[in-house]
Amino acid sequence: MPAEDKKHSETIVKLKASAIDEPVAKFLGMKLVELKPGYAKVTMKLKSKHQNFNGYVFGGIIVALADQVFAYGSNSVAHPSVATQFHINFINAAGPSDELTAECIVLHSSKRAGISEITVTNQTGKLITKATGVTVRV
Repeated sequence: MPAEDKKHSETIVKLKASAIDEPVAKFLGMKLVELKPGYAKVTMKLKSKHQNFNGYVFGGIIVALADQVFAYGSNSVAHPSVATQFHINFINAAGPSDELTAECIVLHSSKRAGISEITVTNQTGKLITKATGVTVRV
């Protein structure tokens, strides 16, 4: 196994292990369901307590899910790394009983920075958000 592949495999194992007891993921009910170099998938079942005063799911909950998958995806190829930019577009509202799936694809990763694309969809495949993020290695 080439050194780069071995490093990625070790990183994936570490990230999966850390996902088991991650406080914010537990608090919000997020689950890491897939992780490989350059790709991550996280799901979250929404609840009525995630609603805002308009009866829609609070945008911050959706941002948290998008940020979670972004962290796993970007760290799967450049570990450790942190976000320096995150831009999100809300396309459709999520309902309080939706199950959301967030996916991150790393588009570019170098010694200096990484660029990722994040999507969040509901259980019917309806696009909820589209986001991009930039990371730097630490």
